Amino acid sequence: MKTRSSDGPPAARARQGVDGRASPEAVEKRRAARLFNEALLGRGPHGGALDGRTERRRKRLLRELGAAAAGKLDLKPIDVLARVQALLAIGEPVESLRKAYPPRRPVEVTDVVVEGVRRIHQAYGFPTEAYRFVGLEDAVLRRAGLLGRQGEKRAPGPGPSRARAPARRPGLAVTGSRASAPARGGVG
Repeated sequence: MKTRSSDGPPAARARQGVDGRASPEAVEKRRAARLFNEALLGRGPHGGALDGRTERRRKRLLRELGAAAAGKLDLKPIDVLARVQALLAIGEPVESLRKAYPPRRPVEVTDVVVEGVRRIHQAYGFPTEAYRFVGLEDAVLRRAGLLGRQGEKRAPGPGPSRARAPARRPGLAVTGSRASAPARGGVG
């Protein structure tokens, strides 16, 4: 008779997470060790050769985009955006993405589309390059507030940029000139 992993000794159960996988501490240790090794070996997290798991994921995502372009796989626009974002995050060039999944025909610019882009970007923070793969051109992105006047990006991350002045904390403001302040240190 096989025993389940939760039937083991208490120490073994304590090392496992709720879902039967390794504890969050063990996962974080592996991630930290992987990042440390990449840094010391001269391969950044996005440069150089990818580790085996990331390379397999990259190939799978490109294969899925290719199958969707050929009509063999039905991907919704949000699925395309998610795959393009993941590939860009691991350093895949936009040119290879265009080869695997040529950008779709431009969609008609309506208020509903603009509001949808605004809300999707607020929720997910997709890179502006990704929207072109689902047929959204600069005019839509500009109206949604994701691009500036001539196609430049406004702000990385979700939502339009609204720069605020840093909050002032009481007691930290300099009220007089430093030259009039007495010197510290001793009598001299």
